[in-house]
Amino acid sequence: MKRRTVLRLPLVAAALASTRSLLLAQLDESRRHKVLVKAGEDRDNKPFKFLDATFYVKVSGKDNEGRCVIFDTLRPEKKGPPLHYHIDVDEWFFVREGEFKVRAGDEIVRVKAGDSLFVPRNMPHAFVKTSEGTARLIVMHQPAGTMEEYFRTASNFPDQSAAFRQKFAEQNGMRIIGPALTPD
Repeated sequence: MKRRTVLRLPLVAAALASTRSLLLAQLDESRRHKVLVKAGEDRDNKPFKFLDATFYVKVSGKDNEGRCVIFDTLRPEKKGPPLHYHIDVDEWFFVREGEFKVRAGDEIVRVKAGDSLFVPRNMPHAFVKTSEGTARLIVMHQPAGTMEEYFRTASNFPDQSAAFRQKFAEQNGMRIIGPALTPD
């Protein structure tokens, strides 16, 4: 091999590496896009009701390769889900309006507007609205798992019995292990 060829190889390799990095960055950028969801709207213009709450998807797992799903929920009734846990997702709550009683593990806490609570996967939890009027609760699941599909699909079931919901919940990585909390 001639000396000039040997001297040029590092330059060619550096140019190829630089080009590869640029192409990968452009590919990654082409997969990214902003998603604007206006106040009072749902990402897909399909808000839905489930367990006496109205759900608005603000960030879908479709937007971020399944890293999380975020719901803005309106809760007019003093009700909440039964005691349950998720085997493969963490859950984060942020109270925008109103007050809630939450069981996380063996502890009962009270949260109000501006408070947030993180519940790791496999920790039993339940919550119930305790304030008057309509409360607003932001709920995030990370990773998104099948939570968005679960809520959307379950909201359409004609059979909303606890037994039926429990079976469907188990198919989506949730275990219902106790009753709902009371607001007292």
